[in-house]
Amino acid sequence: MSYARQILDTYPRTLDADDNLLAVAIDAISDCAQACQADTDADLSEQNLAEMVRCIRLCLDCTDICAAAGAVLSRLAEYDPAVTRPLLESCIAICHSCGEECERHAAHMEHCRICAEACRRCEQACRDLLETLK
Repeated sequence: MSYARQILDTYPRTLDADDNLLAVAIDAISDCAQACQADTDADLSEQNLAEMVRCIRLCLDCTDICAAAGAVLSRLAEYDPAVTRPLLESCIAICHSCGEECERHAAHMEHCRICAEACRRCEQACRDLLETLK
């Protein structure tokens, strides 16, 4: 059981979101941020660094957006859809872009394949949660 799920199980208030989808999204966001951060480091070690500039930039953006979304989603005591919805939409957008770019390198760079997979999972988890928010 994930830490997000465990914490949500102890939450003293009723959540305005499906707690299962919320836990899955928080875990996927956290995993994606970590994968993108690690992929950035691996990209910087590649021989042809010039080919990796777009991937590095997208991974850095994805790390930052996922970190912000994960932090806000983890503090739902005062849920504000005007904040949460755009964060999830941003997370979906950057995960899509980053996942596409990492996919371009996945055939010859295992770290990019893993990052693309994390981005796809995060994109879907955020979509699923966004669809249920009031």
